[in-house]
Amino acid sequence: MPGQQLIMDFPVTATSHLLPDYLARGGYQTLRRALTELKPEDVTKEVTAAGVLGHGGAAFPVGRKWAVVKLDDGQPHYLCANADEGEPGTFKDRWILEHAPHLLLESMLITCYALQVRNCFVYIRGEFDQPYRRLQAAVEEAYGAGYFGENVLGSGFACDIVVYRGAGSYVCGEASALITSIEGKKGYPRNRPPRLTVRGLYQRPTVINNVETLSNVAIIMRMGAEAFRKVGTAKSPGTQLVSISGHVNKPGVYEVEYGYPLEKFIYEDCGGVLGGKGLKCIIPGGISTKVMTAKDIEGVNYDHKAMEAAGSQVGSGGMVVIAEGTCMVRLLHVMLRFYHHESCGQCTPCREGMGWMHRIIERIVKGDGRPGDIDALVRISNANDGTTICGMGDAAGYATVGIIAKYRDEFEYYIANKRSKFDGRLEVAEAAGEPAHA
Repeated sequence: MPGQQLIMDFPVTATSHLLPDYLARGGYQTLRRALTELKPEDVTKEVTAAGVLGHGGAAFPVGRKWAVVKLDDGQPHYLCANADEGEPGTFKDRWILEHAPHLLLESMLITCYALQVRNCFVYIRGEFDQPYRRLQAAVEEAYGAGYFGENVLGSGFACDIVVYRGAGSYVCGEASALITSIEGKKGYPRNRPPRLTVRGLYQRPTVINNVETLSNVAIIMRMGAEAFRKVGTAKSPGTQLVSISGHVNKPGVYEVEYGYPLEKFIYEDCGGVLGGKGLKCIIPGGISTKVMTAKDIEGVNYDHKAMEAAGSQVGSGGMVVIAEGTCMVRLLHVMLRFYHHESCGQCTPCREGMGWMHRIIERIVKGDGRPGDIDALVRISNANDGTTICGMGDAAGYATVGIIAKYRDEFEYYIANKRSKFDGRLEVAEAAGEPAHA
């Protein structure tokens, strides 16, 4: 595996998601120690010292988010685990829900103790079937063993959990929309400030962390912040679960230690590009991150600072490998169709901009593109940047501008010739032993 393992450090079997197997791996012992030996603020200090960053896409320091919650404010506090994994190309949280649900639950209990949360939630993607069933079964096992309820492990600490199923909205993966959905309202994102850690669920202080982010809490408290920081890099401690798909020989979920060489991960650990083709580019962290060409990834390590310096982001860990011969115009067409369909419609720039961009790319793909269409896509993307309540308008723009910046020639060819530069040429080029993009 690519470096040291923390989350996936156990053999996956037919029973590894069940409580007896988790207990055999030392499960819930860290919770017991936290409840009996530590104060709530001690847990937050340890998580802060570990330097763990959010794994949902924004990479915000977890300890800084937690520190905003005042334990003595006299208000109820809430914790929500964001399991609404709807970013295309991302399925690493699903692995945790299916194979290590008790790791998430123990981590949530420790977090609830640190933040003095009485009621917590897991907001899970509505399309998830087996992940939901395994998580719900794990919750029932945990209640039966005394890990949830009025008197957790006889400590006097009380905590209950609700698994809340979403209804299929991509936007509800955004933190404030998630909260609005739990409250029974339409899943619209909220304007901020105030921050959700000040006024979130039911207008009370609320911490929302991604599934993988929270799953690190039990690991940090078990091994200690100092040992945790020895894994990864100084600026990106720990590991990242990466779900890799597309034109790759060994797709799946991998745990990658931050600082690991990106080329080694793709070409060695994941077996390289399907069919022995050349690598054209990757989408490194979900479709909202900018594409990186084969040249862009040369010598780049997989961590936040290095990826940003190379012009993209770690994002949500959803990596898509794209082989030579792939039409980037049609790829953007698929992406903009998704964004248009998933826009909640609350913000005018997003609602109208997504539709406008989708219609333009649809026209290009049909062979009716106009010379000004490429610049129009860039212009609309820039106009949406920073003008919507949530980051969806920004994300669609990043994806669009990123692809056009690297592959503008393909768009120009498509408009001028009313077809992709790869149509009818890929098979001929391969038969002749020539590069498909020649």
